[in-house]
Amino acid sequence: MALPTQEQEHIAAWQSNGLSQAAYCRQHRLNSKTFSNWLRIYRSQQVASAAPTLIPLEIKPETSSSGSLLLRCPQGHTLELPADVSPQWLRQLLKCLD
Repeated sequence: MALPTQEQEHIAAWQSNGLSQAAYCRQHRLNSKTFSNWLRIYRSQQVASAAPTLIPLEIKPETSSSGSLLLRCPQGHTLELPADVSPQWLRQLLKCLD
């Protein structure tokens, strides 16, 4: 459901003026529950239209006697997988982690 332009303009005006939602609604004679619903729709549209985030990934060959593949994230997380893991499965895993 797309939010009409007038409602989007109210949200932009509210965000820029520093009033609470309740005060803005009183000032503009809007129902505060209706305004909250507009805001929920607006925020869900913003999330849906946001570009996907890419995770930096560096692949370094590393000799391992255990026959495993280690994936290390910049945040410090490590995932150990069998060395013979399917490249297609690994690609699907990385898509899910994005």
